[in-house]
This record gives sequence, C-alpha cells and structure tokens, in this order.
Amino acid sequence: MPAGKFTDPLRTADGSARATVSLRQLDTLWFATGTLCNLACANCYIESSPTNDALIYMSAAHVTRFLDEIAASGRSVREIAYTGGEPFMNPEIIALIEEPLRRGFEVLVLSNAMKPMRRQEAELLRLRETYGDKMTVRVSIDHHTRGVHEAERGPRSWEPMLDGMRWLSANGFSLAAAGRSLAGETETQARNAYRLLFESEGISVDTADRARLVLFPEMDASADIAEISTDCWGILGKSPDDVMCASSRMIVHRKGEEAPRVVACTLLPYDPEFDLGSTIDEADREVPLNHPHCARFCVLGGASCSA
Repeated sequence: MPAGKFTDPLRTADGSARATVSLRQLDTLWFATGTLCNLACANCYIESSPTNDALIYMSAAHVTRFLDEIAASGRSVREIAYTGGEPFMNPEIIALIEEPLRRGFEVLVLSNAMKPMRRQEAELLRLRETYGDKMTVRVSIDHHTRGVHEAERGPRSWEPMLDGMRWLSANGFSLAAAGRSLAGETETQARNAYRLLFESEGISVDTADRARLVLFPEMDASADIAEISTDCWGILGKSPDDVMCASSRMIVHRKGEEAPRVVACTLLPYDPEFDLGSTIDEADREVPLNHPHCARFCVLGGASCSA
C-alpha cells in the first residue's frame, strides 16, 4: 500500500475529505461467536483456525444483554447474524440462535456445514420445526470447483461441505451460499456454474437471487486500492446508505477483555479505530472509511455480509 493511504481518518492521502458513513438504520446486528474454527483457510480475514481464540466464545448471556438493549431502545432490528470462526463450535450456539428466534428476529448463521454443524442435527431440526424459515444457514463454498475451494479451505473440505448442504436442503432449511468472485469470471458465468453444481448435487439454492448466493470480492488488504473521498459518492453514483456500516454493527469479545465491544463491521474486529463502544447506543455514530476493506469490499465491491 503506498505511503500515506488509510492513515488519517479525516483526509485521504491527496488531502481530500474522507468519506464517512452514518448508521441510517440498524437492520442487522452481528455477533462473532469466536475465532476458533475446524479449518485454517488460506485467506481468512479474521484469521480463524483450530488454535486462534483471539475472539473468545460469545456467551448466550451477552447476546441476551444486547437483545435487551435493542428492545429497550425501540430499534426495529430485522436480523441477528452469527459469524466465526465456525459458529457451531461455540458450545452455546443453539441457545444463541434460539433466543433471537424466540423474540421474533430473523437469524442468519454462517457455517462451513462440516462436522461441527452436523453434530447439532437434532437441535437444528427442532429449530426448523419450531421457527421455520426464520433461520437461514449460509454455507461458505469458495468456488463452484473443488480445486479452488480446497486451495482455500484445505484438502478433503469439498465433499463434507457439499454433504452438509445436501442435508440442509433435504430437510427443508432456509439455505444460502457464499462464494467468491474470481478474476476472469463474470457474475453471470459464476451464478450459472453454481446453479449447475447445485442442481447436480440436489441442493436447493436460487443462484439468481443475490441474497441466496452471495458472491464476495477478493480480499487482499496489502494490495493497492483507491481511497474513498466524499466526492466519490457522486463520481461512483453511490450512496453512503448502501454501505454495510449504514445498516449493521458487530459484537465481538476479544480475549483479555472483560466484556464484549461493538465494532463497525464484520471485517474489522481487531482494529481499534473501528471499535465504537460497549453498547449499541454508543456505536450509533459516523464511521470514517479509513481501511482498504472499506473501499475494496463495500464501496467498490458493492458487497454486504447481511442477507
């Protein structure tokens, strides 16, 4: 990254006013369930692995505290979402999922659909029977080819993932998938290739629906990318209201900290500049787009982790 870029929260390297985003409406509240994962992916933005506990397991008691804060504030939050690590490694994951479902929220759970999820089959079937499509499981499948997927997630990760997706589909779960946009492949080509894969595997995912098949841009924080100034909204024909931090926040519990904190987004759990406070009310403030992920993923990539 050229010197001077993404260093000043107020100004870009050329002296322009840096773009900021206000919390327009809290639509999705994310919880990081912990960074422990059964896989160690090559380019995991949060550095999850079987040994990384930089973010400790989120407790059901802490989730309840934030749900109570939402209720007391009158915020019309639509969705509670869980990311990891692998959320199903959290020993309290079923309680984490069920409490917001019981309160009437939609719940999104990101998973690799492998052994940790499969150990919870009986409880997941109970939740589906009780709450129906209010709970969605979004499975990470890095590409529609085994080679690319396993280059990212490791050997022997392809078939267990597909088997988990087949189980979810066969049992009527609200199912989504998350892949990556690769250079040299158009979105139309990718969606069609995923469609053919899922049809051949008996997996029911509407790949034409961008909420059901989410294609994320490639992420490399060290690669050069343009900074986003206030003038960019007009130049790009975009609005700050379209950026993820205009409609979501994430709760993280860092190892060594007494209690969870609220951060600006799912991509930046460690950066102190994006730590916004200990409550949702404290986190209701402008976020300067002072990180390469802000430009690459959200503004120029047009991506969002929420459903």
